[in-house]
Amino acid sequence: MSKAIRWFSLIVLSLFASSYALADEVATLQPQQWQTIEEHAIAGDIPEIRGMPTQPELLMPASVPEQADESILAYLGATDSIAFLLFASLFGVTIVFIAFVMINGVSKLDNGFSGKLIKRWSGLSVSVHWLGAIPCILLMLTGLVLGGGRLYFEPGMNAGAWSALAGLSSGLHELMAWPFILGYLLMIIMWAPKQFPASYDLKWFAVLGGYINMGKKQHPDAGFANAGEKLWFWVFAIFGGVMVVSGLTMMFPATFEVTKNTANLMLLLHIGSTIIISAFSVVHIFMATVMSEGGMSNMTSGYCDENWAKQHHNLWFNDLKKAGKV
Repeated sequence: MSKAIRWFSLIVLSLFASSYALADEVATLQPQQWQTIEEHAIAGDIPEIRGMPTQPELLMPASVPEQADESILAYLGATDSIAFLLFASLFGVTIVFIAFVMINGVSKLDNGFSGKLIKRWSGLSVSVHWLGAIPCILLMLTGLVLGGGRLYFEPGMNAGAWSALAGLSSGLHELMAWPFILGYLLMIIMWAPKQFPASYDLKWFAVLGGYINMGKKQHPDAGFANAGEKLWFWVFAIFGGVMVVSGLTMMFPATFEVTKNTANLMLLLHIGSTIIISAFSVVHIFMATVMSEGGMSNMTSGYCDENWAKQHHNLWFNDLKKAGKV
């Protein structure tokens, strides 16, 4: 019995020591694993080689692993909160906007459609928009699976289906990163000159663009881009950039010589930026497709109705009129 207790104690201590060792980052492989041994031939029917390492001392690693930043790990450890925020940034904001549309209604054109079209976006701009938009949507959806699927999807799926969904989402997430990055860079370069704030933007925010129909209708001044569009552009530029940098860093850790703490920080920034971009994307999609009558044609054909331009972007329309372009 005492012998069994000693063996059991040895096994428990070994497991404890091995789990502690696995918790630390392995800096380098231990070269002593392949040390030469002293060979002793033993006579017998079956030749045998027995021996011990000639240099049995433990060699220290080349560098001491860094300690994990506990504050970052605390945020990443809140998986329930992360999953909730990821799903709320898409589905929660969507529900809020649906309720808003049902109560408030949409922004109709006061004078209806004129039938006269004005070119607002070039064919190149329309193509660049969809080059970035379609991968962005797919990245958000696959990000939901990767970031919160274990809590919200896996419990209702069998093991094979969940494994297939997770694998597909992971591969598609990395694949869609490349067209998104290209579209992101082109949009920032091409559209930034028309997105700088102006004094009349404050008045636009004061009446929320005139989209709230309760009471007297208002149509605040706006240039080529109104204040809401400018806000979305700079949110996308800043946090989209954080998403790109953090994503590339995690995809190529060897190239960027990423440390353990850097990888954790990049993951935290990636998740935070995703939540912000997702929420703003829902608002952007609703404004373009539902809230603004006639607004969707801007990014399908590149043209808008003249009455839409007068009502929502009057300063831009006046500039076109002065230049003799309408």
